[in-house]
Amino acid sequence: MTRVFPAAEESAGHLEKVLYTAKTHSIGGREGGSSRTDDGRLDVKFSIPGQPGTGTNPEQLFAAGWSTCFIGAIKRVASIKKVNLPAELAIDAEVDFGLTNSTHFGLSARLNVSLPGVDREVAQILIKEAHQVCPYSRATRGNIDVTLNLI
Repeated sequence: MTRVFPAAEESAGHLEKVLYTAKTHSIGGREGGSSRTDDGRLDVKFSIPGQPGTGTNPEQLFAAGWSTCFIGAIKRVASIKKVNLPAELAIDAEVDFGLTNSTHFGLSARLNVSLPGVDREVAQILIKEAHQVCPYSRATRGNIDVTLNLI
């Protein structure tokens, strides 16, 4: 195997201990492609966003993964701070796919967080600290525009 980029141990995000490795096999790309996990729990078809088709797209999968992970980060921060969270805790994630200039594609995102019944100031602290904890937030920091909204 030839490495195109530096090894992970050379980056600032070096993992001391791997807890889980997701493994997928993808073919065909956005236009009629598919992706499946080695355990068979995920098996999806892809369609180009805004075009006819029955498949999902990478942006939808990214939004689902990030919002789910972010909820976990909020729960972790709330546990440490001894804050009770509502069962209705929810995130509506929006991931935009577009052009950064005439030749490069890029992403931007909004995480719209609903914490009903939690004091607004406390909720904002939880969201801010979760953004520091969540691996998706850390991976995207400085790479894409991200807006966190308390709704």
